[in-house]
Amino acid sequence: MAKRRVSNLLALAVLACVAERPMHPYEISTTLRTRGKEQSIKLNFGSLYSVVESLTRHGLIEAQETVREGRRPERTIYAITAAGRAEMEDWLAELLSTPTKEYTSLEAALSLAAGLAPDEVARLLTARAARLRMDLGSVEGGLAYTAEMGLPELFVIEEQYRKAMMEAELAFVTDLADRISHDKLGGVTWWRRVHELQEQGVTFEEIARDPEKHLGEEAAALAPFLNPG
Repeated sequence: MAKRRVSNLLALAVLACVAERPMHPYEISTTLRTRGKEQSIKLNFGSLYSVVESLTRHGLIEAQETVREGRRPERTIYAITAAGRAEMEDWLAELLSTPTKEYTSLEAALSLAAGLAPDEVARLLTARAARLRMDLGSVEGGLAYTAEMGLPELFVIEEQYRKAMMEAELAFVTDLADRISHDKLGGVTWWRRVHELQEQGVTFEEIARDPEKHLGEEAAALAPFLNPG
């Protein structure tokens, strides 16, 4: 991925807004929220001002004029520069065309799940699945509402993406919880036995030192993973 002068994805959203027409920060925030973009891009007013300042400093947007409406404070209206438009187009093209590794909290938790007993992990995944179903219902309701309004799909494709990702995650965690519960996941027998031994007072260090003794002959292959040092 290219190194961006301003790498916060909120900066891309700001560029996209002022590419439509010059706006002041409050109008940018209102536009993003009205369009539901805070569901896809982390947005708060304080960070928005910081992003606007950074984009201005790097010559990607510029102050066009300062206006005052009634008793409201002065507001500076910003417009995109030629360099800003080029940056926006290049950034969008890169994000759309190039897959990147994203370190999600679920992936991190799954990589460390063996730290909990199998039945507890299955229970927690089942609870996650229930929450996912609720979230999925909310997204589906929103999509149905926008369809009734006649809003073109172009304006909800990020919600369609969220729906697809939720469906995929729901299917995965539901299947994983089931396989763990029914001892159908490869390695779950050893996993369960490790926690049983620990409850009996056997330390993980003892198990790792001689997995074959504690977990059976087939567990000899685990030695490099349990005790890599």
